[in-house]
Amino acid sequence: MIDPNHPFYDEPWRRALIVAVCFVWVGIELYLGNPTWAGIVGFVGVFAAYKLFFDRKKPE
Repeated sequence: MIDPNHPFYDEPWRRALIVAVCFVWVGIELYLGNPTWAGIVGFVGVFAAYKLFFDRKKPE
């Protein structure tokens, strides 16, 4: 789903922004009283954080 080695994700601020947007969205969903959507988006945020920061291969 996410290719962490794609050149688009080379900049660390892009990776951080994607994860941050997911968690801001979680906050909005919780504020609006939608815990199901908050859980779904929270899972997407955790998945994105893992793929973009921990599963990324170092440049050779």
